[in-house]
Amino acid sequence: PAALEMDEILWELREHSAGLNCGRWDYIFSFIKTFRADSSYLCPERSQVGMTQPFMRAYTRLCIRTCHRRGVHALGGMAAQIPIKGDADANDAALEKVRGDKLREVMDGHDGTWVAHPALVPLAMEVFDTHMEGEHQIHRTLDDLVVTAEDLCAVPLGTITEDGLRQNINVGLLYLEAWLAGNGCVPLYHLMEDAATAEISRTQVWQWLQHGATLDDGRLIDSCLFRQVFDEELAAIEHQLGSERFAAGQYVAAADLFTELSLGEELADFLTLRAYRLLVGAARTETATAPAGNDQPSL
Repeated sequence: PAALEMDEILWELREHSAGLNCGRWDYIFSFIKTFRADSSYLCPERSQVGMTQPFMRAYTRLCIRTCHRRGVHALGGMAAQIPIKGDADANDAALEKVRGDKLREVMDGHDGTWVAHPALVPLAMEVFDTHMEGEHQIHRTLDDLVVTAEDLCAVPLGTITEDGLRQNINVGLLYLEAWLAGNGCVPLYHLMEDAATAEISRTQVWQWLQHGATLDDGRLIDSCLFRQVFDEELAAIEHQLGSERFAAGQYVAAADLFTELSLGEELADFLTLRAYRLLVGAARTETATAPAGNDQPSL
């Protein structure tokens, strides 16, 4: 909803803000959450909701127009790709995706950007230095651009596949496990996952279940299909890690939490609110059971 109040936000923060940043994953998550109750707002799987979708183009270009009219910077979003070691072809392909993403941003009029890994900073700098004259592009005010509320709320086009369902469950489980272990930014399958991408994973599953979405092969996404795929993905994670390492991690807690969030009658606003209870509870347990004289912080 903040996309509808960019001017107001900049006005209120006029003595403190240097501009606005396009948080792409946060926007998609918020889109799903805002329209949770409306079955006409079903989103396709997350891999198909990219920056070229019309509602994302409207969002980012409106940000540029609003910021530049007020003389402040409009920053692009995070390219999720990270360098891939040991596979030159795959690494080149990942870098090319980042290059294309940054090229789109600078040509649209963004004044800067950010990336998921420090090794990608030189690439982003190269693209912006090549195509941006000067230190910013605030002079590009996009006066002819018209973006409506309907543009910002246009439902992205695409499909839902079994692979997409599995990806949401698998990534959601692995991210939650890492988060409960104290790591909030997690590289998975050569992409950097953060809380916003995990939010997309679990809210999409909830949305599909709640509104009876179907896969591209016609199968209904119901609790039975969810539990089948969920159990298979959890078993695959345990097989890959080994039983001992699996048991030593937070995988059971992550599995319980993801299931609760996915099957709940109401969509939880933020997964981290539920997860913090587990995190804080575990810290208190560790403190309570620490040997006498062991100087551990308490919460």
